[in-house]
Amino acid sequence: MAKTAKTITVIQTGSPIRRPKDQLQTLVGLGLGKISRKRTLEDTPAVRGMINKVSHMVRVIDEQ
Repeated sequence: MAKTAKTITVIQTGSPIRRPKDQLQTLVGLGLGKISRKRTLEDTPAVRGMINKVSHMVRVIDEQ
């Protein structure tokens, strides 16, 4: 029996301009970087921590 991993969809809503460099790198690590870009990611504690770090620039739009 294969276990399907939970996924979340994240959309970037804010710009990384005038933000610390580590926040830009976190967005790039999530596969984002431009406003309105979406990514579906595996729901892991590491991904949740990255989303929490840039929560003012992203929005979780779908949790499965």
